Amino acid sequence: MFKSFKRESTWGYLFSLPWIVYFLVFLTYPMFLAVKMSFQTINVIEPQKAQFVGFGNWIKGIQDPLFWQSIFNIIYNQSIFIFLTFVISLGLALLLKKITKGSGIFRAIYFLPVVTSVAAAMIIFEFLASPNGPVQHALLQMNMLSDPVYWTFEKWLPMPILAVFNSWKWFAIQMIILLGGMLSIDRQLYEAAEVDGANWWIQFWKITLPLLKPQILFVMTMNVINGMQMFTEVFMIFDLQGGPHNSGLTPVLYLYKTGFDEMSMGYASTIGLLLAIVILILTTIQWMLINRNEDE
Repeated sequence: MFKSFKRESTWGYLFSLPWIVYFLVFLTYPMFLAVKMSFQTINVIEPQKAQFVGFGNWIKGIQDPLFWQSIFNIIYNQSIFIFLTFVISLGLALLLKKITKGSGIFRAIYFLPVVTSVAAAMIIFEFLASPNGPVQHALLQMNMLSDPVYWTFEKWLPMPILAVFNSWKWFAIQMIILLGGMLSIDRQLYEAAEVDGANWWIQFWKITLPLLKPQILFVMTMNVINGMQMFTEVFMIFDLQGGPHNSGLTPVLYLYKTGFDEMSMGYASTIGLLLAIVILILTTIQWMLINRNEDE
């Protein structure tokens, strides 16, 4: 028995080895390297001239208004994105759960935006949302707009509009996860609720939503982690400058600009680590809010 257990453990470690190597080489080592570089001034062209500056980069980052502008922009964007995506995903998952025939076709259609590249989708989106595009043209025809809106030059419009784009692009992943969670709920619970006279809303509020908490927690956490790292969308529209009023500046865009445009890898590492701390804080708050009722 001991030999059998030892043999199974060996095979387990062997199958886990590729991921462990990947974790150590591509995640752990860069993390330690970033921490080391955050205490140095390093020009990417002349790394041999690196100088130790202590907490200089960290103090500069905490006092940097552009960094906090980028954090504000991305939180503003994610607040809209997470709400929109969750509502759309949950609504469509509830509808697809009721469909018994052809649901696979609808799932494939809804999933198409996910497999479309961000670059290609952004080109189409820029055309649709441009002042001369069909969307604004239709709104003008319906007198919902008095003049075309040059939203990329506005201070408050870029982040909500990009949130709408990302909601369309990524809602299907959450929809599939939530639908899988709904289908795993025991039908006897709904049958018992119907016998007790519970209507659809009570069943949704008292059975579906509480039992979907693990899936909701997962998609919300992934939304925060992935959303805070938004780069391609803003880079394609605003380049490295972040647009007028810095309304399109995100932390990763600022990090990239600092590291590869201004060649300051030490400060770029500090920005990356500060962003990781912000993501950790937001994720912890989110976990505490979602699990609050269980703790009580």
